Amino acid sequence: MKEASAPAIEARRICITGVVQGVGFRPFVYRLARARGLRGWVRNAHSGVEIQVEGPPEAIRNLLDAIAHQAPVAARVASLAESPVAIDGFEEFFIAPTVESARRPTARISPDLPACDDCLRELFDPNDRRFGYPYINCTNCGPRYSIVLGLPYDRPQTTMHDWPMCDRCAAEYHDPADRRFHAQPVACPVCGPSYELEAGKRREQGDAAIAATAALLREGAIVAIKGIGGYHLACDARSADAVAALRERKYRKERPFALMVRDLETARSIVSLSPDASRLLTSVQRPIVLAPSTCVLPGVAPANRDYGIMLPYAPLHYLLFSAGAPSVLVMTSANRSSEPIAYRDGDARERLAQIADAFLIGERKIARRVDDSIAMAGAGGPVVLRHSRGYAPQVVATLPAHRPMLCVGADLKNAVTLVVDGQAFASQHIGDLEHYAAYESFRETIDDFCSMYEVSLDDALVVYDAHPQYVSSEYARSLGRRHRAVQHHRAHVASVLAERGAFDTPVIGIAFDGTGYGDDGTIWGGEIFTGSLRDGLTRAIALLPAVLPGGDAAARHPVQAAAGFLSALDDLPDLTAPPFAFPDRYVKALRVARSGVRTFVTTSVGRLFDTVAALLGFTRAITYEAQAATWVEYLARSSGDARPYPFPLCDGKLDFRPLLQAIVTDRQRGRDVGEIARAFHGAVAAAVCAAVGALGAQPVVASGGVFQNALLVEMLSERLGARLWVNQRVPANDGGISLGQAGIAAMG
Repeated sequence: MKEASAPAIEARRICITGVVQGVGFRPFVYRLARARGLRGWVRNAHSGVEIQVEGPPEAIRNLLDAIAHQAPVAARVASLAESPVAIDGFEEFFIAPTVESARRPTARISPDLPACDDCLRELFDPNDRRFGYPYINCTNCGPRYSIVLGLPYDRPQTTMHDWPMCDRCAAEYHDPADRRFHAQPVACPVCGPSYELEAGKRREQGDAAIAATAALLREGAIVAIKGIGGYHLACDARSADAVAALRERKYRKERPFALMVRDLETARSIVSLSPDASRLLTSVQRPIVLAPSTCVLPGVAPANRDYGIMLPYAPLHYLLFSAGAPSVLVMTSANRSSEPIAYRDGDARERLAQIADAFLIGERKIARRVDDSIAMAGAGGPVVLRHSRGYAPQVVATLPAHRPMLCVGADLKNAVTLVVDGQAFASQHIGDLEHYAAYESFRETIDDFCSMYEVSLDDALVVYDAHPQYVSSEYARSLGRRHRAVQHHRAHVASVLAERGAFDTPVIGIAFDGTGYGDDGTIWGGEIFTGSLRDGLTRAIALLPAVLPGGDAAARHPVQAAAGFLSALDDLPDLTAPPFAFPDRYVKALRVARSGVRTFVTTSVGRLFDTVAALLGFTRAITYEAQAATWVEYLARSSGDARPYPFPLCDGKLDFRPLLQAIVTDRQRGRDVGEIARAFHGAVAAAVCAAVGALGAQPVVASGGVFQNALLVEMLSERLGARLWVNQRVPANDGGISLGQAGIAAMG
C-alpha cells in the first residue's frame, strides 16, 4: 500500500493596517492561529500588525478569512497584504516582541473605548477581585488615545508605565486564554491607580470617595470629576438651583449643557430617540447625541429644541450611578466658557477652584485632553458635529499623498489633520484660537501628533487657511520649509470629497457658513462651486453681496448684521417700533452701513440667518456661536410646512432682497414667527436646488456651519436624495477644514 504523503506546508508574511493596536488584535490572531494548528508569530509594528505563519495552505486561507471577518469589535482592518516567505520551521505560534524600525510609524491608534459588558459584569460582582474598581479594563475596552505616549502601543509607552502589574495581573496579561492577554492598561485595586475626593479639608479614598461624590451630587453640589480625556463639571440636572449656580460660576450664559443619563431607559424619559439616534448613543464611540427633548429641565438648554445626552462610558460613571448619583447629570467640560477642557490635576484645581465644590481626582495621568464628541442622526446617517473622544485620532480619509502634510485648519472650532503615507489622521477638537489657552492646546496638539508619528516638519508640507490674519495661519508659516494656503470655502467642499475618496468626480459644491476669506479679499460665506478635487473648484454662484457694518462685531449682534443686509432694501418701516423693536445698536449700524465707513462686503449665508433671527425677535447679543441661527431653526421646527419665500437666482447671484422684504411684510401683518422661520428655511432649500439645477446633474456637496442645521439638510435631502453628499466623518463646521485642506493639497 502506498504511504500517504504529508500535507503541503507554506509560509506567508501578512501585514495588516488599520486600528489594530490596543484592541486585542494580537491575542485574537494568536487564538485563531493556535486553533488551526498553525505556527509562527504575530507582533506590533510601526505600520500596524505583522504576522508570519506556517502551515497547510487551506488553514492559512482560513486564518486570513477569519482575520478579515471576525476582528474584535473595536478593530478596523484597513488593508491586509500577504506574500510568500521562506519556511523557518517554527515549533509553535507565539506573540513576538514589537519590532524596532527606522521607518516612520503609521499604525492607527485606537480611540478611547467604553467599558465592555464583560468588565461591567466583573465591576458589579462582589466575588470578583476587581469589584468596584474604577479603572477596570480589558483588550476590548478602556482608554487608548488618552493614555498613549508613543508608538507602538505597548505599556511602557502609556501613562500606565508608573504602575507595575501585580503577579495576578501579570499572569492574566501573559495568558493567551485570558481576556486581558496583552491588555496594556490592565490593573487592579492591588497594583493600579485609584480615586480620591477632595472637598475642602475632607479627603476620601477609593470606594468611599465615589460614594461621597454621589452624595454630594444628590445634595446639589458641583463636582469636578476626572474622566478619560479630562475633567467634567457635574451636577444634578433636575436641580434648577444647581444648574443655575453652574452657569453663573462657569460664565456660561445660555449655551446648552451636555447631560449624562444612567441608562437608555432614562434617556428615553427625557428625549425622543429615533432608532438611528439610539444606535448612535449606544455605539462604541459613545458621543453626546442631540435629540429632541420631551421634558423641561430648567436652565439646561434655554430656547433649544434638543438636549445633548450621553450614556456612561467609563467604569467610574457606572459606579457613581450605582452609588446613588442622580439619574440625569449635567456633565459638561470642566473649564470656564470657551477655554479648553482641564485635564492636568494641578491645572484643574487652579482653574476650577471657584466653580467646583469638590474634586474627584483619579491617579492615572491623562496624556492629552480629549473632549466629548458630539453627533446626531442626520438625514443621510450619523453626522459628527465635534470630532473627539471615541473618534479621534482615527483615519478619516486616504489621500494620494506620498510626503507628510500638516494641515492646521482654521481659527474657530480648530482641529488639525496630519497626513502620513496618505493616511489622514484627524485630531480631537481643540477649540477657538482667540483664547490663549486654546492656542496653546493647538500648538501642543501639533507637537504631539508630529512626535507620535515621527514627522519632521522640515520634510512636510504645511497647509493653512488663506486668511492672512488667522493665528493658525501665522503659526503655520513659522513651521517647516514648504507651505501652501487653501481658500476656506473650497476646503469645506473638499472635506466631503476627501472623506469619500472622490478625487476626480465633477461636483457642484456648496459652502454656506458665517465667515471666510474670499479670493477677492471680501468675506465669503454663500458660495457655490463647480469642478472636482483634482481639477479645482471654480466659484459659479454666490449670495448677492451685502455690507457688514463693524466687521466681526456683526457676528455677535444679529441686529448689526441685519443693518447691513436691510440697507439694500427700499421703503423699510421703522424697525425700532413694534413688532420689530430693534435697539439703538441697529440705528447706529444702519448709519454706518449707509456711510460706507468701517463696512465690509460679505456673501455670508450665516449672517443672512442672523438677519432673519433679528427680524423674528432675536434683537440682543448672542452668547455662543450660531445661537441666533439655532433659534431660527427651533422656531421653524414648531411649524408645519409653509410655502417658501422668493429667493431668486439672478445673473449668478442669489438675491436675498425679495426674501427679506417678504419677511418684513409678514412680520408687520402678524404672521406666526414659526411659520415665517419655516418659510425661510424652505426658501434657502429651494434657492439651492434652483442654483444646482442651473449648473447640471452632478452630485451636490454641501458643507460649512450652516449645514449643521438639520432641518435644512432634511429639506435638501427630500429634494436631492442620494445626489446630496454631506460630511459624516468630520464636522461640517470649521472642525472639518483641516481635512479639506489636506484633500486639496494632496492634489498637488
